[in-house]
Amino acid sequence: MDNKEAKFGFTSFAESWNGRLAMLGFTIGLLTELMTGQGILSQLGLM
Repeated sequence: MDNKEAKFGFTSFAESWNGRLAMLGFTIGLLTELMTGQGILSQLGLM
């Protein structure tokens, strides 16, 4: 690996992973909501 770009901070590498993990979290939350029939706030006991 000859990539000299920093791996921390506001870099394109970090932003790409941030976006990917956000999409994954949203998808998991949506699937959990569909399987349980409860919204995220109900699952957390906030409603």
